[in-house]
Amino acid sequence: MFDLTGKTALITGASRGLGQQIAAGFLKQGARVVITARKAAELAEAKAELLPLAGNDSSRIISWVSDLQDLDSIPGMVEQLLAEVGRIDILVNNAGTSWGAPMEEHPLDGWNKVMTLNITAPFVLTREIGRQCMIPNRYGKIINIASIGGLAGNRPELDMNTISYNTSKAAMINFTKALASEWGKYDINVNALCPGFFHSKLSAKLLESIADKVLPSVPLKRFGSETDLQGPAVFLAADASRHVTGTALAVDGGVTCA
Repeated sequence: MFDLTGKTALITGASRGLGQQIAAGFLKQGARVVITARKAAELAEAKAELLPLAGNDSSRIISWVSDLQDLDSIPGMVEQLLAEVGRIDILVNNAGTSWGAPMEEHPLDGWNKVMTLNITAPFVLTREIGRQCMIPNRYGKIINIASIGGLAGNRPELDMNTISYNTSKAAMINFTKALASEWGKYDINVNALCPGFFHSKLSAKLLESIADKVLPSVPLKRFGSETDLQGPAVFLAADASRHVTGTALAVDGGVTCA
């Protein structure tokens, strides 16, 4: 039920962090993965780190340089990618960014940057993958990486002024629900993952600085590890979730239920 052998997954923002972690989970279950990001050097480093999980079979890891903020380039990029890999069975919309500023000082260009990459780019990419591949094949698993920040505001004591990020992730959750309703007739499952605080190379310093304030209110008393998102992602990508669509699954150690 969790075997991904023979499936091809496209994961955006997969050169590091959660995207790379999800790619690792898919490789462990037999999938071929296409990892995409803006920087070729970071993609090459990620591919080298992931290669042992593919049994050192480089054909199971394809790195694809793309800038999803260039919205006009996405349809052509999808066409070229499909010409190379044949089909995309699983799409993980993970690429994203944030901008920290108090609401009264938040610049419009910062708001627009966050909205473009976090919600508009996934809209365009998903539209193209859908009409060029998943709808004709009548099969697809779409996993949108949202956040518990899309379910609520930030705790005041954390002093995290990320209104554009939180808003974009809330939009991603409702995008997921609306698309699940619309594309169910094509046998396409659309779900969202809402991570809490997770360990990665990028988040280490942040988690260290907020641990004393956050961990006492986390029911499981820990932050997410570098493998804790892999299981939920594999579940939503595999046949095990055949009858699950339109859901937003919080993976946060219980923060949202406390």
